Amino acid sequence: MREFGYERAVDVSGAVALLGADPDARCLGGGTNLVDLMKSGVERPALLVDVRELPLDRVESMKGGGLRIGATVTNSDLAAHPEVRRHYPALTQAVLAGASGQLRNMATVGGNLLQRTRCGYFTDLAKPCNKRVPGSGCPAVEGEHHNHAVLGASAHCVATHPSDMAVALTAFDAVVRYETVDGPGELPLAEFYLPVGDTPHAETALPPGALITGVTLPAAPVAAHSRYRKVRERASYAFAIGSIAAALDVQDGVVREVRLAFGAVASRPWRARAAERELTGGPASAEAFAAAADAELAAAKTLPHNGYKVPLMRNLVVATLTELAAEAAR
Repeated sequence: MREFGYERAVDVSGAVALLGADPDARCLGGGTNLVDLMKSGVERPALLVDVRELPLDRVESMKGGGLRIGATVTNSDLAAHPEVRRHYPALTQAVLAGASGQLRNMATVGGNLLQRTRCGYFTDLAKPCNKRVPGSGCPAVEGEHHNHAVLGASAHCVATHPSDMAVALTAFDAVVRYETVDGPGELPLAEFYLPVGDTPHAETALPPGALITGVTLPAAPVAAHSRYRKVRERASYAFAIGSIAAALDVQDGVVREVRLAFGAVASRPWRARAAERELTGGPASAEAFAAAADAELAAAKTLPHNGYKVPLMRNLVVATLTELAAEAAR
């Protein structure tokens, strides 16, 4: 592990000043991802800025609906918050599916959004990886890739994003708030993660030295009728091989509004816009759900060992939306 400095920030302006002054500085929240990567040598920050004491640990209701979630809110507190459970149940389910209670007690909202891929080649310094060392290659394309991307990947990187929370936030049009030395800014989560393209090492659109201060969830009545489903290779906590955040509003058998986001199939949470367009205004039937899934997955590009993800996601879409439609009919 590289020798590093440590500073505990007492206010947002102080944290931003520290981050802006050193391009090799990193924020330390719960440390559940960053510290592991430091131990393995993947991350080598010169300075850790401890942000755990910043006044960013609240979940607040906004006028007109919606929630404002601070960046240092722990995953446990987010999942248990009554307004989250009432108005965005899929978000609670996603957080609970993401990790054990011990990890949820430490992990924070801001850190969850910034966690990096669990691709074995990325975390192994003995192997090349374009995300870790640009231009070194992507051995996963020809090697171990059974849990890698089928949507939005490129020849330069086929890794997936590991967050469950971010999938649910993507379905509900979350906005990331941040602060820099030049002032505050916002990024819709749909624009927060960059397409992998030929620069997989550039993961987010955050400006240099930015501190995530929170996430805003706009009012979305449909989100109260939502669900998060996660498929993993073992019953205990594990990263997804496929997941879905879905919300459905049905009136007289017709889909009035639908939200869909996929996880574990791309380098970022994947908003299923094509499927949403296919479903809106049409029948809430298993056949329609399957056709919508096919419309979204038509763009999938599989490798020899991850093609199973296409029928897996198709089945997830049909099963989850069928359950939500049945609930709406009761």
